[in-house]
This record gives sequence, C-alpha cells and structure tokens, in this order.
Amino acid sequence: MIIQPSLPQAFVIEQIDHARMSGQLAAAFGNAEFAPLVPREPLEFVIAHHDEGWLELDAQAKRDPKTGLPYNLTQTPLADLVTTGPRSPDFNEQYHPFAGLISSMHTWGLYHGRYGLSDFLFIDRITPELRPTVDAMLNAELERQTRLKAQLTDFSDQQIFTGYKLLQFFDTLALYFHTTLAAARQEAHFRNVPRAVGEDVTVKITPQAEGNYALAPYPFAQPEVRVFVEGRYLAPQPEGVDLAAVLRATPKVKQEYLLTPERRSLNHA
Repeated sequence: MIIQPSLPQAFVIEQIDHARMSGQLAAAFGNAEFAPLVPREPLEFVIAHHDEGWLELDAQAKRDPKTGLPYNLTQTPLADLVTTGPRSPDFNEQYHPFAGLISSMHTWGLYHGRYGLSDFLFIDRITPELRPTVDAMLNAELERQTRLKAQLTDFSDQQIFTGYKLLQFFDTLALYFHTTLAAARQEAHFRNVPRAVGEDVTVKITPQAEGNYALAPYPFAQPEVRVFVEGRYLAPQPEGVDLAAVLRATPKVKQEYLLTPERRSLNHA
C-alpha cells in the first residue's frame, strides 16, 4: 500500500493500482529518440503487474498504530514484506519467461540497490532473525533467474538488463506522483533511462502550472500523455476498526497527471 499524505484524508493506493499506472507509462513509451520496449508485450505486462504479489497483503489492510491508516509501503512489517517477494515473479512467469525474469530481478534488486542503480541496500536493514528467511527467498530468485535465462537464449544479458532498467524508470516515475502530495512535488531526475540498448540518459521532470509535468528529454510517442492512478481517500481510523472493511466500502477515485515535453525558451540576441 502507498499512502500519499494529505489532510484531513490521505490518498491510499494499492500496489497493483500503482503498477497499473506504471504500465500506462510503459505503453506510451518510445519515439524517434527512445527505442520501443523489446520484447514489447512481456515487458508491458510485467511493468503493469510488477507488484501483483501485494494483492493479498493489501487486501488485509493492516493498520499502522502510528497513523491509523494501512501500513505505508516503506513501513510494512518486514515479516509481511518478505511474503510479497516471490509472489510477483510467480505471477509474471505464468505469462511469459521474460516477464518472470524481469519481475524476479525486481524483487532481488529491491534488496540489493537495484543492481547498482541505487545506493540504498535494503538487505543491510533486515533484522538478524529474518535474515535467513530473506536470504533463502533471494537465493531462490537467483535460481529462478538462471532457469528462465536458459529459456531466453535469444536475449543478451544487456538486453535483459535494459528491460530491468525500463521497469525501474516506470516504477520510480509512478512513485514520484504516488508518494508525494501535488503541492510538494519538485523537479526530479531519473537516471539510467534506456534510450537504446547500452545507451542511457537522465530524464528530468518539472512541475508546471495546473498539474502538468514537463519531461526532458521526452520519452513518449504522443505529444502529451495523460495517465491516472486509482485510490481511496481515507481518514485515520481508531483502534479496533476493521480497516479492510472500511477500505472495501470506500469507492476508488482517480488522480490524473498530464505529461508533456519541456518547452525551451528562445533567447534573442
């Protein structure tokens, strides 16, 4: 679950809804400057379903006593967090070996600095009592990756890692919107975005007026892209309330975002 802070109600986003917006971004990606996703269908699928393993846990809507809301992604108890790790690769592997491989890499990478793309090593924060469980889960993912790569001999390691980096871009771009209230969003930079296999760039996003966001370089096919996420506005609930029932009874609404190319100012001599 992702909790976007606001008062008097927070905007609560299920992980699968976060992933669906990531999939919208992936479906819009590619132009003369940015090569399209390859293989397109398996990559679009895994990007749109990269958090499928959260479905059961999010449905439970466990209450964080500090907030009265469901646990935010980064505050989820580790024992619960570990259970989501293999479920997303299991789901995606059923669709296609490439989707399963990228999903497995996503699980492993979240604990190991996204394969060097991030300085944050979550594995170092695992408590000693949970470390054997986490290590076993991650080793099983490495075994899965070896098995799936043997089925994907048409793809080089560089092509596979390009697919992984694309997932990281769409995931973190969606998180830029989902984790932060609109008024608090600032210019941000997304590094290691594949423009082609073996060629990466940094994409800058800048908030504009009226809820629009400018990107440079602009990675999408259409001159503007409108995406959305579904979530629920929820006030903190007192102890003893069935938070899962409250969540089920609360209708989802949409937050929409408009992405456009950055407009360059003209300097006259």
